Amino acid sequence: MYTITSVSPITKVEFDLIANAFVRKQGLPFAEVLSARTIERAFAERDALFGQSDIFSTQTVLWAFLAQVLRDGKGAACASAVADIATYLQQSGRSVPSGDTGDYCRARAKLGVGALRDLVRQAAGALDEQALTPWRWHGRAAKLVDGFTFTMLDTVGNQKAFPHAKTQKPGIGLPIARACVVISLATAAIHDVAVGPYAGKQTGETALLREILSSLDPRDVAVFDRYFCSFMMLAILKLRGVDACTRLHPCRENDFCRTRQLGEHDSLVTWTRPSRPSWMSQELYEQIPGTLTLREVVFDVHVPGRRTQTITVITTLTDPAVFPAQDIAELFGFRWNVELDIRAIKQSLGLDHVPCKTPAMVLRHLWVTLLAYNLIRKVMACAAAIHGKHPRQLGFTMACQTILSSWMLVATGACADTPGLWDSALKRIAANEVANRPGRIEPRVLKRRRHRYPLMTRPRRQLQEELAATG
Repeated sequence: MYTITSVSPITKVEFDLIANAFVRKQGLPFAEVLSARTIERAFAERDALFGQSDIFSTQTVLWAFLAQVLRDGKGAACASAVADIATYLQQSGRSVPSGDTGDYCRARAKLGVGALRDLVRQAAGALDEQALTPWRWHGRAAKLVDGFTFTMLDTVGNQKAFPHAKTQKPGIGLPIARACVVISLATAAIHDVAVGPYAGKQTGETALLREILSSLDPRDVAVFDRYFCSFMMLAILKLRGVDACTRLHPCRENDFCRTRQLGEHDSLVTWTRPSRPSWMSQELYEQIPGTLTLREVVFDVHVPGRRTQTITVITTLTDPAVFPAQDIAELFGFRWNVELDIRAIKQSLGLDHVPCKTPAMVLRHLWVTLLAYNLIRKVMACAAAIHGKHPRQLGFTMACQTILSSWMLVATGACADTPGLWDSALKRIAANEVANRPGRIEPRVLKRRRHRYPLMTRPRRQLQEELAATG
């Protein structure tokens, strides 16, 4: 087992460069979530430390990579990351690298994916453990589950690992990946993500969720949409001691019977175990009970000016005295938060399209982005705890901008009053509350036309040959 004390002063790697950028002030809540010591240990346990005495060491490269994913536009380029490293080293009185990005890109490719994933999970777990009681649902950790897709650069390697949709012609579509994510309701931190091709056997969101069930702990409450609603999924979660709250799948056959009426539009139902699916082992199938007693809650959603929508929710929280029907309906309503979290990751952090040429770098970019996201959520939780608010009340983009505004000052130690800087930053983050706009309707149209170029309908090489032929 790796211990910090076993490392000599000459080779010891300091990760304070990263920890200081995301609230490192003694006495602040959540300040020690993912400390420098934790980051160093994660890389050392995976044997992923490199370049301790070089310009592009593990901590310097990870620090610059985090700045890349937090920025957008020209600030997200590798040249900008190298410029950050040069500025930091110059202010620290050390040798400055050239403007060539090759060494940085090669060093970035050495970052251990396993260590990055460990850090993402550790940050989310530590945040949830320290979450304040009012942030929890009935004193329990509720975790939201959903899927999303993202594209990447069109290279041979990416196309092989993540083929584009079959509906597009060869040479036209971008490689596309599907991901399933588990996010905390209390802190909005990401607990884990599974990634796979967009199409093919066992590449759907339910199959990906089965890969990351370890991110759901006993007594957790998993909240997901009706796509995940199946007998086997609910039974597997129940075996792990995890409760579930989901909308009834529209294709669910009426093969259950009502066993007890708990109230108006609130009853217990019994589902019967289906035959063993091809992906399930015989050993696991034998552990699945023959029937499941579930709770069915039916409620109406009333939005002024819109048609009333009736929603049927299925849950394993069967005690109406502990979990009233209104609380169950409210819990499922919180599921929409995961859509907003995914939007923040894809739009604010640019994960809708990953600018990497190889599948290995795509995964590194993904996990560094999720690590940056969790570290921003750590700062937001800190601001919320100090100023008596809920983390989900605060704006994510504003928190990113606040962190970046002090990025170089904190790294180089040029700030004359770091405690005062953090007090001011947390106050600004807490003051930026997200507007509550229930029932908002917006058409999906653009007013400003960004360009007038038509979509590509033929391979680029063919279009180039035609242009060359016509002069």
